[in-house]
Amino acid sequence: MDGFLLATPDGVVRTSGTRAAFASAAAASAALRSGVHELIVGALPFDPRRPAALVAPEQAAHTAGPWRPAALPELPEVRVISEIPSATEHVARVAKLVGQLGDPAQPLRKVVAARSLLAEAETPLEAEVIAAHLVTRHPRAAVYAVDLTPAGRPGETLLGATPEVLVARRGRTVTLHPLAGTLPRLADPDADAAQARDLLASTKNREEHAYVIDWIRERLAPICTELVIPEGPELLSTPQVWHLATPIRAELRDPATTALDLAVLLHPTPAVCGTPTDLALDAIADLEGDRGFYAGAVGWCDATGDGNWYVAIRCAELSADGRTLRAFAGGGIVAASDPESELHETTAKLRTFLGGLHCPIPE
Repeated sequence: MDGFLLATPDGVVRTSGTRAAFASAAAASAALRSGVHELIVGALPFDPRRPAALVAPEQAAHTAGPWRPAALPELPEVRVISEIPSATEHVARVAKLVGQLGDPAQPLRKVVAARSLLAEAETPLEAEVIAAHLVTRHPRAAVYAVDLTPAGRPGETLLGATPEVLVARRGRTVTLHPLAGTLPRLADPDADAAQARDLLASTKNREEHAYVIDWIRERLAPICTELVIPEGPELLSTPQVWHLATPIRAELRDPATTALDLAVLLHPTPAVCGTPTDLALDAIADLEGDRGFYAGAVGWCDATGDGNWYVAIRCAELSADGRTLRAFAGGGIVAASDPESELHETTAKLRTFLGGLHCPIPE
């Protein structure tokens, strides 16, 4: 896919062509401040030390309201061909992490452990068609498609339907809606309602959520004159899972701080990485290798500094030939985590993306 697409219930940003490409957020931010470019779009990788995929586009259109695809072409058959790691190995990884996190002598408090499924299509997949199916299936999500060529991955595309706002900026006003703490949805309405109540009351999940909120507070307090954070989280649902969520609002001290600056400051949050961040990043690299753009950030920032950035979850990376994709899902691990429950959580999250492709997921 040559371009960028971000479709939310409130509006659609679509770009094409490349005036300039940036493998670092710092270079993209400098280009915006210089006045040379009016818009930057793209994706930040999970690990800030890796190349970004940011561009100043040739053409851009920003329309109000949701994206309603004119057509919904049929998708080819897609099937899972491998699990990375296997379900058994993921459970073993989580069990090992739980043991480490329960040791009071070490400083690591939380690590987000992820797994992925590699899927193959019968005929080449088109990024735009996948995005159309995702937005039809998940109309309340932020659906995105990002060309990864600027990161040295020509022709590859990051695709997803995320429920999580990393940060949005309008003038001095900053809003966030972090998610951390999850349980799968249940088919029976009464059981599903009980599941939601259990999540809201869960000591383990509230601890996991608190790490995220405390970290965001520490990051934003020095640059904001106001920081409004509710005392406790609320429930947010997707068709697949329940989340704990906290809406946050802040006012910037310096109006020169842009949405891209904020995304770099806040990413990766403990919701997708862990606590402390540097130790969790190293632990994830040791366990999983390079995550690429899964759990990174996707969004845009204009010359006024306004913009929207979303956490790149419920996603997959599509190969340049359109024949294979790798879908990712993870969960926050703390000392009280149950390894089998964590496996089921990742399976539920994988259904957001792969379900949109009608691809069966191994149980």
